[in-house]
Parts: sequence; structure tokens; C-alpha cells
Amino acid sequence: MRNASNNEIKLLRKLARKKYREKERRFVVEGERAVEQVLENGLVEVETVFVVEGKAISNQLTAISVLIEEDVMVEVADTENPQGILAVCKTPAEIEAEELAKHPGIIVATDAIQDPGNMGTILRTAAWFGAKALIAGKGSVDVYHPKVVRSTAGATGSIPVMSGNLGEVFEELEKSGWEILMLDGGAESVSLRTVQPKEKTVLVVGNEGNGISESLLASGRKKVRIESAHGQDKVESLNAAIAVSIALWGLQ
Repeated sequence: MRNASNNEIKLLRKLARKKYREKERRFVVEGERAVEQVLENGLVEVETVFVVEGKAISNQLTAISVLIEEDVMVEVADTENPQGILAVCKTPAEIEAEELAKHPGIIVATDAIQDPGNMGTILRTAAWFGAKALIAGKGSVDVYHPKVVRSTAGATGSIPVMSGNLGEVFEELEKSGWEILMLDGGAESVSLRTVQPKEKTVLVVGNEGNGISESLLASGRKKVRIESAHGQDKVESLNAAIAVSIALWGLQ
């Protein structure tokens, strides 16, 4: 097993920042189980696996691994106590709106979801329930942020992703018969229990603190709410990722 080159180490340092992830079309998967899952899934191309010398790894990993010094691993890893293994993967191409519109199903859209843990859980849950894609609206955390990738628990790449202005994307989808459902607890929203989803449905979840932006809420599109237990008045709202999970279950 060879030692990592200076250029490979430089790339690892760069990939901690979104602009370089976008420029290089690469992202990092950290942790032994996560790396193994990505390899097993075969959904994204694993370019190189970096391993600290002395760490025991499988034969599958040995074939594509290079050695890296422990102090460098600590520097480039996103966790405080890295497991001594990470991988550089190629970022899948984003799906285009025209292609997205062709196939029926459920699409999940995030309006300024900022917490990496929430985004990763939303991606993982969307994949579990068979969503066709995820649309990351403006202000949403990068879906290839290291913390997001960890939170997907190996599901990164399992569904197509696109990013863009949600208002513009929704207008394009609506031309092809897609219905937009926006998770909102306001007085004008209807209970999720009463909703009969169409074959082409977009489920929208908003920012953790502010919900869905006013520009989208004022569009006349359907707003839906998840009912709480009768008489419950101690909790103001659900966590964004939990709300998406419940909604996807309800729309099955």
C-alpha cells in the first residue's frame, strides 16, 4: 500500500469547504462503516480510501487504499475522534428538472434546511420511502457536507439530487402536473390525514426556525399540517426531519 501523495492530501484539505467540493466535484465519506456502506451500495464512485497506518481493514478496502499519517487524518477529518479511515468520492451529477418531471412519485424539497443532521436524515428517510429525488432549495446546507454525509448512514447517492430556486423549479414541475404540498402549521393548512396524494407530488419542508418562506406560502399551493395529539399544547412544532418522515409515511 503506497503513501498518500502531497496532491491527494491537499485535495483532502480543500474538500472541507463547499466551494472546493463543487469545483472538484468530490466529497468525503468518513468512518469505516460509512465507507464500507458506500462501497457496498455502489451508488457513488469511490476514488480513494485513506487509512492510518496500522488500522486493520478488509481486503476490499486494501485494493483502493493509501496510507496517511495520523496527524494529517486528525487535521482533515470532520470528527473530533476520527476512526482512521475516510474516502474521497466523486459527486454524482445533479438531475435536471426536465428529467425529474417525467417520472411520477414523491419528491422531497427543502426550503433553507440548515442543520446537517436534519438534511442527512431527510435524505435517508426520503430514500427509505422511495422518493424520486430531493430538491435542495436556496439556503439549504450542502448535501455533501461531511456532517450531512455521516447523517445519511451510507445512503448518500441513493436518490437523485438537484439544487436551485424552489419557486422556479416548482413552476416547471407544475407544468407537468406535479402537485406541491407544503408542510405548514398555519390556520389555512389542511390535515395531512385528509390528503389524497397525486401520482406526482412534491413535499416541501421549511427552515428549522422560520418554516417555509413567505414567497412560497403565498403562492396558493396546498398547505398541509401534521396533527398533534388532542389537547397537546406543550410542544410548538416538530423537528423538520421528523415531520418529513411522518409526512412521507402518511402519503404512502
